[in-house]
Amino acid sequence: PQHDTRLRMPSPRLLLASLAAIAIATPQPALRTRISPTRLQALVQASQRLRAARAIAGFSEDESATPDMNKLAHEREFGVDWPKTGTEYLSEETIERAKKGNKAEKMKLAKCGSMAFKEVHEFAAAIREGKTTWEELDIDDADIRLKWSGLFHRRKRTPGRFMMRLKVPNGIVTSEHMRFFADSVGRYPAEVGVIDITTRQNIQLRGLELQDATDIIDGLQSRGLSNVQTGMDNVRNLVGNPIAGLDPHEQIDTRQICKDIDNMITNHGIGNPAMTNLPRKFNIAVSGSRDDFAHTSINDIGLRPCPNKETGEMGFNVIVGGYFSIKRVMESIPMNVWLKPDDVVPFCKTMLEVFRDNGARGDRQKARLIWLIEDMGMEAFKSLVTKEFDAANPSKAGNLLDAQPEPWAGTTWEKRDLLGVHAQKQEGKSFVGAIVPVGRILPDEARALADIADKYSAGELRLTVEQNVIFPNVANDQVEALLKEPFFNTGKYVIPGNAIDSPLSRGLVSCTGAQFCGIALIETKNRAMELSKKLEEKLKLPAPVRIHWTGCPNSCGQAQIADIGLMGAPARIEKEVDGKMKKVAVEGVNIFLGGKVGEDPFLGEVYKKGIPADFEYLMPVMEEILKEKFGAV
Repeated sequence: PQHDTRLRMPSPRLLLASLAAIAIATPQPALRTRISPTRLQALVQASQRLRAARAIAGFSEDESATPDMNKLAHEREFGVDWPKTGTEYLSEETIERAKKGNKAEKMKLAKCGSMAFKEVHEFAAAIREGKTTWEELDIDDADIRLKWSGLFHRRKRTPGRFMMRLKVPNGIVTSEHMRFFADSVGRYPAEVGVIDITTRQNIQLRGLELQDATDIIDGLQSRGLSNVQTGMDNVRNLVGNPIAGLDPHEQIDTRQICKDIDNMITNHGIGNPAMTNLPRKFNIAVSGSRDDFAHTSINDIGLRPCPNKETGEMGFNVIVGGYFSIKRVMESIPMNVWLKPDDVVPFCKTMLEVFRDNGARGDRQKARLIWLIEDMGMEAFKSLVTKEFDAANPSKAGNLLDAQPEPWAGTTWEKRDLLGVHAQKQEGKSFVGAIVPVGRILPDEARALADIADKYSAGELRLTVEQNVIFPNVANDQVEALLKEPFFNTGKYVIPGNAIDSPLSRGLVSCTGAQFCGIALIETKNRAMELSKKLEEKLKLPAPVRIHWTGCPNSCGQAQIADIGLMGAPARIEKEVDGKMKKVAVEGVNIFLGGKVGEDPFLGEVYKKGIPADFEYLMPVMEEILKEKFGAV
């Protein structure tokens, strides 16, 4: 310990076992003074908490199946931990297309984004040692390549500060994670150091300074989480069923599947250059029930549970091509493929390799997966994927079957609300869903959530795509005490008492908005909370209404899937200027209506354009919509 006081996993097991053996076998008072039984017990408990956090996050205890996880992130090296950079996995033909491609492709050829796995630590050390500043970094490194290491420079809104996007497969976190998130952002000013739950069951840490990156990244990886490959041309967080393993109506448990796909993509969280030079971003979602809590229809790959008609084995029908962008929005379409669960990871790997090697490298607005499928035609695309899958997996050749018929076709299934108290399939247990307003969590709130999770749900929390949290495995005889916790009875965080409590707040979703995002046209989160509160105070609604805010047409807030979607847009108002009435540009929104999620999803359409976002103008329009379309009085 005098030489290295850092606790690494799984080495704490060995350290503590050694300390315990020495303490028992050696009577020297000096040793007993330095490491007392009380201190030893505290160390044991700390190690157990770390092991529990890693287990819940899906971290394998079989170290032979993973890279050397005793290494800290900053100790890894190219040529050892990463054999090649991402560019070196591209074919000569793909490289030639990239040379003629868009600005981002040429930037990646100049220096691959995978270099950020190592360079983030070199930059951080240089800043700490006073050898450079963030202003002196190459702008492509600071603003683009660091995204391969999960760091997004907020140059336009908060210069010198970064958002760090994590990988949290299936949205499962622990109390240990929550406290670490709080400690990571709590060192910064309150107005910037915050935690956000995203629409991909993920976590974003805001307000970070680059010199602190190594401590945070090492801490994440020691707790079974990762920051790699979360931005630019990489696969985003794996979305799954937030009540996986708990749901009485579950068809398949998504937890291990999501973790296994993520391990393939990121090499168990240390970074996988083979998957870092895609033509564009890529989204994968795995559904576990008819509810489709994962929203597979808006992902590049969506896996929907369906049994094999011959054997009854539960597997997945595959849908592909869903995405949002400035130029186009698209629901996923059937690929006519059915997978066994054991074939999911190699199938996803093949799909990513086909996309990497064949996807467009020119116009970035036409470089998502659906454009490749449309260029080739679905049959040709499916044939190529099948050929590559069979070649790479000889023992599985022929396993990709045609899509299977859904036995429940022709019946209806309403997507369930996960907020409030719900019985689990485990007798005597319930899961409890709580509203996190627009997903924004302050450091002290994160610690409070951690304390509550330790008290009621064995330290586990689940994140949802609606930016809320679920406490799983709550003993039924403790539910009432959980509901009475002061944290949930002070007005901000709420556990709804019935299906129509907080009818607008419970389904409220928002992107980051102009507070931190340089692309957003409007401020969203604070405005969304305030408007929903005002509307709830003024109107009575017969049922919840899902309202999504997004700051720009990229639609990170997914306005098109909401009952009511508000998207940042230009607007004008009449205003007196120099004694004359003129039309003045102001923040505004386009309003979408009619989006639906669940078993039969569809995208909403524009209902009104250019509505000023100021409540003087927006409030009457929202009241009218809620009354005419949703029965408000």
